[in-house]
Amino acid sequence: MEIQDNRTAHQFELPVTGGVARLEYRRTPHALVLLHTEVPESARGGGVGGRLVDAALQAARAEGLTVTPLCPFARAHMEAHGDATGRPSP
Repeated sequence: MEIQDNRTAHQFELPVTGGVARLEYRRTPHALVLLHTEVPESARGGGVGGRLVDAALQAARAEGLTVTPLCPFARAHMEAHGDATGRPSP
């Protein structure tokens, strides 16, 4: 399954066993603010949350937005993978 950016609901979504994993966000003119990551219990531990954060980072880079991770999971994922700044690539 592919991650979808549901702009109406302001979240990246991925259907998984047990429901839909989601990364809620808020868009501003210059930033993508990551608010909350939620993965159904049956799909936890399989990298789904990280895939959602990576999709958000990719979308932000494509739009030239800075990423502000208010979600503790998203912040930890970014730091662990060397993307703690959330700034678009030059």
